[in-house]
Amino acid sequence: MKKTPLLNIALSRAIASMGHGDILIIGDAGLPVPHSVELIDLAVTPGLPDFASVLRCVLSELQVERHVLAEEIQTVEPPAFAEIERLSDTLGEREYMPHEAFKMLSRKARAMVRTGECQPYSNIALVSGVTF
Repeated sequence: MKKTPLLNIALSRAIASMGHGDILIIGDAGLPVPHSVELIDLAVTPGLPDFASVLRCVLSELQVERHVLAEEIQTVEPPAFAEIERLSDTLGEREYMPHEAFKMLSRKARAMVRTGECQPYSNIALVSGVTF
């Protein structure tokens, strides 16, 4: 049995397959998923699982070099933003872009993780780093 908290097979596989510079998106329940990107759908019901829990779990396995957020998260300030701020030392450099540009960036993702989060702009693009 795995020693890390991440038990979801599809999500663990996606992280294990990532190389330097690959993108993993963790999104709220409403973020559109491009047809060309693998969807790992964890959403069960509104709020389950929440964005923060999924982010913490992913960070237990993924080395992150930098992350990207929609500019709008600064204005709306969903609960997810407070968790991103709290974890900022493990997220590398931060970049902001308009939400529409964030959706365009998602087309380049290796995979997108849909959570049950129902707060607007609770989305993050994690750019993988290296451990050496």
